[in-house]
Amino acid sequence: MKNKSILVTGGAGFIGSHLTDMLVAENEVTVLDNLSSGKKEHLDRHLGRKNFEFLQSDLLDQKAVEEAVADKDLVFHVAANPDVKLGAEDTRVHLDQNVLATYNLLEAMRKSGVSKIAFTSTSTVYGEADLIPTPEDYGPLKPISLYGASKLSCEALISSYCHTFEMQSWIYRFANIVGERGTHGVLVDFIRKLQEDPRHLQILGSGNQRKSYLEVKDCAEAMVHCVDRADEETNIFNIGSSDFVDVTRIADIVAEEMGLSDVEYRYTGGIDGRGWKGDVKVMLLDIDRIRGLGWKPRQGSEGAIRTAVRALLRELQ
Repeated sequence: MKNKSILVTGGAGFIGSHLTDMLVAENEVTVLDNLSSGKKEHLDRHLGRKNFEFLQSDLLDQKAVEEAVADKDLVFHVAANPDVKLGAEDTRVHLDQNVLATYNLLEAMRKSGVSKIAFTSTSTVYGEADLIPTPEDYGPLKPISLYGASKLSCEALISSYCHTFEMQSWIYRFANIVGERGTHGVLVDFIRKLQEDPRHLQILGSGNQRKSYLEVKDCAEAMVHCVDRADEETNIFNIGSSDFVDVTRIADIVAEEMGLSDVEYRYTGGIDGRGWKGDVKVMLLDIDRIRGLGWKPRQGSEGAIRTAVRALLRELQ
């Protein structure tokens, strides 16, 4: 991907800032972010470059979105509220920040004649899949969290806009993405808890929840790889690693990297072993489709977690 004019929504956030780092090397990049969870300092190295622009604005501001989209070759739509647990407390947040924000963006693209969008979806659209590893054509899709439902709604909007208005899309169903600049999730949670109390660690659920993890730089490379090599109207790809790890093993890795021993784990038990309502207990994606394009992760789940923990410890100390 070279010499393109690209808009990255949520480009100051965790995944978005790593994607921006990649794209700005050989493209003209505009980042639109409301900084609700992103941090402008993630982009400090790019400020002042002729091929980079930062816009602090919100996707719910239709006029601002239309101005940001104008004359772009491609949009990477990364902006969202990524907190899966939040939907059980605030039923509106994922509708506003995921679904309506995506609709506003698609409308702005339609009006401006911008026809290409790459969208960060999630493995939670599959709900509790009976088939593990889960391929992209698995169905029916029955998400069990409002977050997963919002992302599936966004996928449907994007697919229908592509068909109706001759647009093209790349939709990424992510495993758990971890790494430098992470702001939430199990690794951040465990590190903060152990910094407060190095002898005890509360683990949500049974600790047996098993999921796939991918390091964020691998994730960003996979996103660009798909756009470069897949050319259907709507291209859907699972992005993750080929294995999974349970939550107790994650706790072990975090404790090891923090130099702690004899940490007492205290499990909440949760709901049928889940950490919270909407928590999928087992998730492993079939990544054969993206492997067929020549991409594969550099590390498995445990390697991604160790790399991420080391980066987060440098940031959270």
